[in-house]
Amino acid sequence: MEQKSEIIIYQTANKETQIDVQFNEETVWLTQSQMVKLFSSSKANISEHLANIFSSEELYAEATVRKLRTVQKEGKRIVSRELDHYNLDVIISIGYRVNTKIGIQFRQWATQRLKDFLVKGYAINQKRLEENKAQFIKSLDDIKILSQYNNQVEVNNILSLIQSFSNTFFNLDSYDKNEFPKEGKQQEIETSAKELFVDLLQLKTELIRKNEATELFAQEKIKGNLEGIFGNVFQSVFGHDAYPTVEEKAAHLLYFIIKNHPFNDGNKRSGAFSFIWLLHKANYNFRNKISPETLTTLTILIANSDPSDKDKMIGIVKLLLNK
Repeated sequence: MEQKSEIIIYQTANKETQIDVQFNEETVWLTQSQMVKLFSSSKANISEHLANIFSSEELYAEATVRKLRTVQKEGKRIVSRELDHYNLDVIISIGYRVNTKIGIQFRQWATQRLKDFLVKGYAINQKRLEENKAQFIKSLDDIKILSQYNNQVEVNNILSLIQSFSNTFFNLDSYDKNEFPKEGKQQEIETSAKELFVDLLQLKTELIRKNEATELFAQEKIKGNLEGIFGNVFQSVFGHDAYPTVEEKAAHLLYFIIKNHPFNDGNKRSGAFSFIWLLHKANYNFRNKISPETLTTLTILIANSDPSDKDKMIGIVKLLLNK
């Protein structure tokens, strides 16, 4: 679906910096020059950071860079040019390297604006959600921002999972319909809470190395919190699994870790990681259904949801997995 770019002005708290921000494909786009201005940096520094981000494959240019038309005044002339624009993932990666405080402030502002766009209908035509179930399912394509490189990612080990799903920042609002799938894949999953915790520590090490977490990340508030949540997900009732399908187990693990706050820090990231970790352990083919951006969307949506909407949140996850 072709989308029209919307432009909104971002101004820093001290009102010294003002930037015209483009919203397109349900994310935020800035040129290199705008990032120089945003972070009070130099073109050389921003260029160096961009080169490092792409050469290290922290992000992929195919998924995060777009040529968008920009109109600007040059002398007495009004000039229209197509310039490289970088999305919010790149902007935040630059922000962590240049000025974390400004990066966080911009992310908070951009995320709220993205939510406003979704709620007001710039990104989704709300009427389509009311027509029928087929249209409702189709509308998911409007909010699942599928990364172009997603099919190229090989999830062979825990480290590749971390690299694939660690740099996305998105938000959306919830749905009013409750038409979710009841079927799913039933199978035994050979794993344990201890194994999950060991791999969470690997995620923690990687995030600390990138200065994106502290020792508080994935540190249990009370010993056994994670094991308790894991036990709830895999519990049996009258000899049958309380959550019989892989989709239900993964969705509940994501929900319980996010909402129960078992850790001192990093509950959303830990929940998101545990979700794809469990699907990976079950040999579940999720990569074409749950992109990194979609995972971020689900995580933030669940974190901001009302506890009374638990079944709806679980249903949305199952709907995406069964799509």
